[in-house]
Parts: sequence; C-alpha cells; structure tokens
Amino acid sequence: MTDTHHPPTGIDLMQNPALNKGTGFTEAERDALKLRGLLPPRVFTIQEQEARILENFRQKTSALEKYIMMAALQDRNETLFYRTVLDNVSEMMPIIYTPTVGEACQKLGHIFRRARGLYISLHDRGKIRDVLENWPRRDVDVIVVTDGERILGLGDLGAQGMGIPIGKLSLYTALAGIHPQRCLPITLDVGTNNAQLLSDSLYFGILQKRARGDEYAEFVDEFVMAVQRVFPGVVLQFEDFATENAIHLLETYRNRICTFNDDIQGTAGVTLAGLLAANRLTKRPLQDEQILFYGAGEAASGIGNLIVSAIVKQGITPEQARSRIWFVDSKGLVVRSRTDLARHKLPYAHEHEGIKDLEKIVEALRPTCIIGVSGQPQTFTEQILHKMGEFNERPMVFSLSNPTANSECTAEQAYRYTDGRAIFASGSPFPPCQYDGKTFIPGQGNNAYIFPGLGLGVIASRAKHVTDEMFYIAASTLAHMVTEEYLAQGTIFPPLERIREVSHAIGTAVAQEAYDTGLATAPRPKNLSEYVRSLQYEPEYEMYL
Repeated sequence: MTDTHHPPTGIDLMQNPALNKGTGFTEAERDALKLRGLLPPRVFTIQEQEARILENFRQKTSALEKYIMMAALQDRNETLFYRTVLDNVSEMMPIIYTPTVGEACQKLGHIFRRARGLYISLHDRGKIRDVLENWPRRDVDVIVVTDGERILGLGDLGAQGMGIPIGKLSLYTALAGIHPQRCLPITLDVGTNNAQLLSDSLYFGILQKRARGDEYAEFVDEFVMAVQRVFPGVVLQFEDFATENAIHLLETYRNRICTFNDDIQGTAGVTLAGLLAANRLTKRPLQDEQILFYGAGEAASGIGNLIVSAIVKQGITPEQARSRIWFVDSKGLVVRSRTDLARHKLPYAHEHEGIKDLEKIVEALRPTCIIGVSGQPQTFTEQILHKMGEFNERPMVFSLSNPTANSECTAEQAYRYTDGRAIFASGSPFPPCQYDGKTFIPGQGNNAYIFPGLGLGVIASRAKHVTDEMFYIAASTLAHMVTEEYLAQGTIFPPLERIREVSHAIGTAVAQEAYDTGLATAPRPKNLSEYVRSLQYEPEYEMYL
C-alpha cells in the first residue's frame, strides 16, 4: 500500500490520486503537509465532496461526458471516486462500465487525458519484463489484460481497448473491495485490423495490422512468463480476446498459473446463476431445460460447459447434459453433419437437419430457454418471442450481448410479446417495464456479479489456480441470494445495491473451496468470512497525522 504515514507534501501530495483528498484535508493536515494556501479555506467532508460530484455528474447531457468526468475524478482523487461509485452503484455502473465504456473505447484516442496502467506493444518484444518493472509497485493482486480484438460487441479496437481493463478493475475495487493500488490494467498492443483506427491521426496504438500465428503466441507467452516473475502469485484475467485466442490461451495457461477468462468463465457463472434462480419460477430442474444459444463463440462455449458441469452434479452423464444444449452460429444450427465447425462447437453438434433461419430453429427445437450471445441486435424478433411464449408457460429469454445497442431484444419486447410471462435477463441494463398493470424489474446478467467476488476469494486464499468448480460455487452462491421478493418482480439477480454483500459471500465460498481442495497457499484463518471482509477496501479518507 502507499505509505500514508510519510506522505509527500504540498503540490506533490495533491497530484497523487491515491493520497489526494482535495478540499477534504483537515486544518491540521494543511499546516503539517504544506497545503496552506494551496486549497480554498473551507474543509469539506467526503460526503459534501460527493454531493458536489453528483450535482455536476447529473448535469452532464451525455453518458460519454459523464464517463470523462468520472475518469478525471479517478485520476485526481481515487478515494472520492470509489466513494461516489459505491454509494451510487446503479447510477454509476452503466457509466464506468457497460454500456458507456464501449463508446469510450471507440473514441479513446480522442478523449484521452492521462495514461493509466501499462501499454505493452510488439515493439517491446524481448524486454517485456523490463516494461513490467517500470510499474512502481510489486504488491499487485490482480491484472486485467486485453489485446483489444473483441471489445464487447464492437470488434477490434486495438490499443483503445484499454478502457476495458481500467473499467473491470474499477469494478473489482468498488464491488468487491480489492484495493485500487493493488490492481493493474494492461493492454497488449499487437496491432489492429480496424482500418478506421489505422487512418485516424489521433489513434495511439502501433500502426500495423494484427500479429498472428507464432509471432502473436510468442509475444503473449513472453508477457505471461514475465508477469509471473515480476508479480508472482498475481491473478491474471484475460479480457475481450477474440474467440480462438481466448479459448487457446485459457487452455494453455489455466493449469500453469492463476488465471481465468471472464468472457468465457465469468459470463458462464452469471448465466448459470440466472438459470438456477429462474428454475425456482419454472419449478423445473436445470437438467430438464432445452437451451438454445444464439451465438456460438467463447461466451456460448463457456456457458454451455458450465451448465453441463452443473447438470452432471445431478447424476446425468455429460453426453446427456450436452444433448439439452444447442448452438446457432452465423451459418445456422450447429449439427453433426457440418464440416466447418471450430473445435469448441463439436461437443454441441447434434444429429439434426441443418436449419439456417432462427425462427424455424425455435419452431423445430421448442427451447425452454433462449440465450443471446451473438452481438446481433434485435434478432429475437416478435415472432420468435411469441413462439417462446407458446411453447412455455415461463419462457426464459436471456439477451446478453453488450452494449445495450447490441442486445438481441429489449426487456419491454420480451415481456410484451410473451404476455408478461418471460423470465428476462440482459447483459446491459434496461429500465423497469410496465405490462398489463404489473411492474417488472429486468435482471442484468452482468459478469460484475461474479468476477469481483471470485477474485476476492482467490486473493484471500492465494489460490494456485482458478477452477471451473469455483465458478459453479460462485454461481450457486449468487443464485441463493435472490429472494422470493425479487423473483416476484421478474428479477433473477440481487439488486446492485447488494453487490458488496454478494461479493463477500462469493469470496468466502470460493476461498473455502480453495482451502478444501488444497489449492490455497495462504494460511487458513480461524474465521474465513471475517478475514475476507477484513480485506475489503473501504473508500474513506485516512488521517495523515
């Protein structure tokens, strides 16, 4: 942690976002730390400062302007930033992360103010360890890294994808309490195939097409190995890599280092939690669901695999479990007769005629649950939703693509076209909906319910690896925190206002799993729940005297 017993003084102190309190410095601190005259004379509490932030925030006319404002606050006063986010999480999350972070990444070269984290490019080959050692701290608990190729549903944004690791780590701190000074966002700049960015005079990445093949693999491997030497024991989270690379990197490193891929495993965890909670409404066990994925990339593969693991726990064979899950990709239904299937799709290629049209696929399979992970907006049409309502008393409609503009359908459409019977979840937030005199509060299947708490548990136990069982435990813990009151409103996730409580529960359960399976390297505390809570950073000003 930053040494608050011997902080810098004067302007140097005010320019350190980890230590700066702005007008919150007390009279005594102003005298002792040579701040007298450098600040307006009145001392404000953090609550009064937060009120000022909120007043200005709410006067901004666009989400992007709000994002820029909060990024500036984070760069000058981290404590106030996290206090404001934590106290107003439902209002702030859509700004500091999805959906606004997508637009921010698209325009990052134009709204860039101040560097945060590390940028490691192909030009740094052979000296990546030296670059990592430029980071001023060694006590890093978690790194989120992207290569910018598949940012949300927006595609290749190159080095401008840095907004994603920054946003993810902001959620680690706000939602789970990982200390901000122990978080490190990293972008691997291997070029971009986005012609618009390559011709943009303000794009700040290297100006070349993406590296592929051995060049790419060797570069990433040098990075991973250097991370282990510079930050031993750190949790390394891969984020927004293209499907083929994401799956390959997870398979390559998951049993060698402490790592996971949130797009594959975190998405799987939150979706499984939604299914488990929804089963309480359908009164139907998970193994009886007929699940249709629209989209067959890394997210679908990860969700499908975790659902299979959950069903197997009920005594069903993996083959029987996979028979309940179907994929649809850009060429239609994934069936065994196709010869163009990527390896991750093969376990879900079943005997069936090939069908291309989604509506006809729904007619043929009569799914109980349809899950959108395609990035293709408005593909769950009125006709498809009507059919889901015809086949099911309580159809599950999970429209998970981000950002909001890429959602397969809106919450209002899901409720309207199923006569208010849909059990709906989305990746980005939708407002409450009115239908037939009833108010529905749509559940947001945001990975933020899973990865911060899971990371907290891994850090608390100093686990050697992150396992699929940890994600199952996280999903199960989350599902059990959904009350009957929430279910009655159509909400299959707890409200975001309970997110710190959720993260603590998940962190404790995941740490327990690490100790029970021998993966933990930290001594087992007497009271694990209290120990995990003690690790959670609270955004409050420290006294320097």
